[in-house]
Amino acid sequence: MNKTLPNNWSQANQRHLMAAIGRVRSALERHAAQAQGKEVQSGQGQVQEKIPDGAAEALPVPMSLERLEAAFGLSPFERDILLMCAGVELDSAFAACCAAAQGDARRTHPTFSLAMAALPEAHWSALTPDAPLRRWRLIELANNDSLTVTPLRIDERVLHFLAGINEVDLRLRAIIESLSAPAGLPPSQLAVAGRIAEGLKVALAARKLPVIQLYGADKTSRQRVAAAACGKMGMLLHGIQHREIPAVAGERENLSRLWEREAIFTNSALLVHADESESAECVRSLLPFLEITRGVLFVSRNEPLPAASRTIMRFEVHQPIPAEQRILWKESLGEVFHRLNGQLENVIAQFNLGPGAIQSVSAELKSTPQDKNLIGDRFWEACRVQARARLDDLAPRLEPAAGWEDLVLPEAQRQILREIASHVRQRAKVYDSWDFASKGKRGLGISALFAGGSGTGKTMAAEVLARELELDLYRIDLSAVVSKYIGETEKNLRRLFDAAEESGSLLLFDEADALFGKRSEVKDSHDRYANIEVSYLLQRMEAYRGLAILTTNMKEALDPAFLRRIRFVVQFPFPDANQRAEIWRRIFPTGTPTEGLDSTKLGRLNVAGGNIRNIALNAAFLAADANEPVRMGHLQRAARAECVKIEKPLTSAEIGDWT
Repeated sequence: MNKTLPNNWSQANQRHLMAAIGRVRSALERHAAQAQGKEVQSGQGQVQEKIPDGAAEALPVPMSLERLEAAFGLSPFERDILLMCAGVELDSAFAACCAAAQGDARRTHPTFSLAMAALPEAHWSALTPDAPLRRWRLIELANNDSLTVTPLRIDERVLHFLAGINEVDLRLRAIIESLSAPAGLPPSQLAVAGRIAEGLKVALAARKLPVIQLYGADKTSRQRVAAAACGKMGMLLHGIQHREIPAVAGERENLSRLWEREAIFTNSALLVHADESESAECVRSLLPFLEITRGVLFVSRNEPLPAASRTIMRFEVHQPIPAEQRILWKESLGEVFHRLNGQLENVIAQFNLGPGAIQSVSAELKSTPQDKNLIGDRFWEACRVQARARLDDLAPRLEPAAGWEDLVLPEAQRQILREIASHVRQRAKVYDSWDFASKGKRGLGISALFAGGSGTGKTMAAEVLARELELDLYRIDLSAVVSKYIGETEKNLRRLFDAAEESGSLLLFDEADALFGKRSEVKDSHDRYANIEVSYLLQRMEAYRGLAILTTNMKEALDPAFLRRIRFVVQFPFPDANQRAEIWRRIFPTGTPTEGLDSTKLGRLNVAGGNIRNIALNAAFLAADANEPVRMGHLQRAARAECVKIEKPLTSAEIGDWT
């Protein structure tokens, strides 16, 4: 029921309620008179329920008492017990009436014994725990001393409802939120909402409601689809986090009853946000809650729910397709759209944002004055920030600092890196405009393998690509992703790729050897699942809309069948003397004071680029501490320390003349 009903309904509802309470009060007065041996006047206790000043059918909704009586299946006797409890709160003369009817001035509260004695059509079953009054917590027992004589109180939420105030129960406000129906849902998502609504209507008619599980990359889109489906059914939607569901059975049942009652009062469905719930948590609290709670229930969770006795229907919610995103951007940006100089197509090609994210970015751009020459860059950056939120919780983000000028590689390798960048930049044109995607989705992901020894520049090359493409770079430690528990590795990878889909970020999977190796002969279930994990990673890489890079120190250990599914392979050679000299020439920032450095002599030290950087940095600290510019002597000391660390023997031919 709407909280903003017209005054004529509120006034009529109040009169209707007080008339009903007056009828019950008359019954108590009649009982008191009979108990005292007084003559009962004709017509006493016969106050009729009616709505003065207007016909009931002219009002927008039925009276609260009528709705409550019908919704909870109250018998006339149960209804009058509830009115007796409400009368104490709403009628100042009612408490004295209760005392007179019970023959004790101290007993001013209603009791079951009073109801059984004074109210018509009394029946003992109204007192049972499964009867509506107690099952739905419509009334409360003051204590457990005696069922028949303990004072009865009407629940506060029920009293407010009867009075025409339909606000969420105070006990639920801290753990549930109201979710409004979205405006302008994309057609593809609106179609999913329509299918859900039709399915629920059929289930409601058959009285066999399933749990609706929504899955897909974007949690906000799932929520919006659930709200739209409820809107099509004339229902409201509320949300709760799975962690708010108690693990203790008694507490969980109390929450279930409170919500069921609230759902009836407000004609609402409940959406449980359960993306972060583990399987054990589902079994311990979520599934039992779904089993005992009636009504329309949604669960937003990418991982499949464990099997349950209640039917679970799953619906996938995709992000809006590019054409829909284009419309959403134009509608959300308004006048700002015309100042973006065609940047919108690049944004749609790179960022797979949902309606909520699009609205957030648009609001930011419209609220911040922008130079027309810089607004395109600000637009791109705002999308990057909006899209990275989920992935930031799962992997460390690297800030790319290296550029092409810092990368010392043979020209053949540099050319492959440039081709990788061009594939990322032009994928929308080739896949969509030139229609290559219509030939099949498999193999459209851009994947690369960077192979080479430690310190040969694999991570730096990834930084160069991220900086060139203006994308976020995330380092994924595969040794941390791989789990000994069957199925956990795939779940960890699924979370990473799902979170990355919005931004198309550059994913750098370090130490691929932790997962990739020669395909082992399947001797037991662990061998079989190890191969499944590798296949799953390659499958997600092939479908990933961004760039995924694997690094390895041992390319020869990789199965050729896996290598065939990777689009680019870049071999990072150990630098020769000339390349090492070039690295030395570029290693020091322009702000670092140096004196007498000889890159040719430095290049004779047979170490990789990563070790050269460590030596340069340590030498800078030595020089800074001596308040001197960096000299060959500082580098010699730093080189000796670095070689001890990596257990490399030094010869005089390498650093003998570094003075």
